[in-house]
Amino acid sequence: MKEIISLAPGRTCLFGDHQDYMHLPIIACAINRQITLKAVENNSEAFHISMPDVEQERTISINTWSKDFEAKGDYFIAALKVLKKHGCVATKGYNISISGNIPINSGLSSSSALLVSWVNFLANTFGCNQEITRRFISEITYEAEVMEQESSGGRMDQYAIGVGKIIYLETDNNCHFEIINHQLAGLIVGDSGIPKDTHGVLKHLKDNSLLAIEKVQASAPDFILKEARIKDIKNYLPLLPDHLQSYFIAAISNHDITQRALIEFQKQELDYKKIGDLINQHHQILKDVLEITVPRIDDMIDAALQAGAYGAKIVGSGKGGSIIAFAPKEKEEAVIAAIKNAKAANAYAVNVDNGARIISN
Repeated sequence: MKEIISLAPGRTCLFGDHQDYMHLPIIACAINRQITLKAVENNSEAFHISMPDVEQERTISINTWSKDFEAKGDYFIAALKVLKKHGCVATKGYNISISGNIPINSGLSSSSALLVSWVNFLANTFGCNQEITRRFISEITYEAEVMEQESSGGRMDQYAIGVGKIIYLETDNNCHFEIINHQLAGLIVGDSGIPKDTHGVLKHLKDNSLLAIEKVQASAPDFILKEARIKDIKNYLPLLPDHLQSYFIAAISNHDITQRALIEFQKQELDYKKIGDLINQHHQILKDVLEITVPRIDDMIDAALQAGAYGAKIVGSGKGGSIIAFAPKEKEEAVIAAIKNAKAANAYAVNVDNGARIISN
């Protein structure tokens, strides 16, 4: 029986947390923690899916493809629904096992990685009416995970995982991305062990950030978010009520930091200290302006920097989850130990990954 293995890595955000839902650019990278989907033909008309890591099993009829169905709250079905629009129709069943080593609810996009692996398996197994590219897999996953679910996220997770390596991504509907061909050795993930509040935090921040931008644009029609820089903030703050000013400050500041980081990444030789300093600047906005950290995250960041990391920041929606630290190779073990000593659930080195792929067919 033919076996297909679809692998999708986790991701970490280097620059641009809480920017993609405003269609602002991000810099993120895939990391070598993976979700692995193994599928074997079963001579039936159903997908029998086993997820031993979360002790779940389910069966999906391949005839689901021929029906109009409600996909809200069901990512597997949402992917089937979106792929159907692109001529991807199942003709046989498979026994599927899905497992991985991406910590769940830790800010490393385990759920997006699972969905990318599912979409990649379906598209490559049953075909589509267009070329199956990394962009295609990423966009289909975004539509299934965000558009079909009417959720608050953007395109960062799906594209970082689907494309792989380090990418600079314009997160608007054009989705231009640039692959940054640097390995960036010395990346360390610290898992706080505190589950992040993805939907609650994201919705709150997104709603207020977009409202702040909308109010500025209403009073200053010539304001263009992507063109604003830190020096412009003082000109627009008087247009906003006090409770929205921090969201506006964060949007402009983080965008400015991301643009400066891109300039560094486009250089032939990386200046690790400059990149680390920009990471620290980004974290300060997330911590002090958007206030998405918790005491344990703060302690982990401080410990990483005191142990010699160039930079460290919280990753993802916030109020828990993980941090990413960037350290000299010779100080990597000391930084890992320091993060663990700050009561992290775990800390470990990661490498930049090549992205979603079918590794066996």
